[in-house]
Amino acid sequence: MLGTLGQLTAGAVALVETIEQAETFAPKDSANLALVTQTTLSVDDTAAVVATLQARFPAIISPHKEDICYATTNRQLAVKKVAPMVDAMIVVGSPNSSNSQRLREVAVNEGCPRAMLIDGVSDLDWQMLDGVARLGITAGASVPELLIEQILDTLAEKYALSVDSVSAASEDGIFFQLPRSLRYENARAEPT
Repeated sequence: MLGTLGQLTAGAVALVETIEQAETFAPKDSANLALVTQTTLSVDDTAAVVATLQARFPAIISPHKEDICYATTNRQLAVKKVAPMVDAMIVVGSPNSSNSQRLREVAVNEGCPRAMLIDGVSDLDWQMLDGVARLGITAGASVPELLIEQILDTLAEKYALSVDSVSAASEDGIFFQLPRSLRYENARAEPT
């Protein structure tokens, strides 16, 4: 639980991954704590761990804004909506991708009887799709749209498809402002 993370010295950071760890965490100085979360974790799992830490350590400093990636959050919320309505869920993304793994877990936890994580068309498990009347498809945050289109095209060769889009929140208008020092440097570099 204690160790070296990133550039910090050993023991400066504690990694708390579960509610059980949050319940037993014993900091060196409980009045001097802050928390951050990994941006691709399950929103629900993270919320429970954070709530436990905040209940135990009311003075703990939390991020000013939600620090779970907005794309990860939106996709998890959409999977929560869809999972109870489908017979199976395909999550497109790398097995090494934390946010893709979480999407598959969310589908299962929300009642989807079958969920598979695939890298692309060649990984489709046709046996798992036997008897499926309603299929959900989602993708990790960094998956190119082209991969989804290829999977839909491949499914359309074998099944009659009707596609309904489900979203939890609009990602239109998301804007990340450059730090002030970079904005200044970019303004100077532009021709007049």
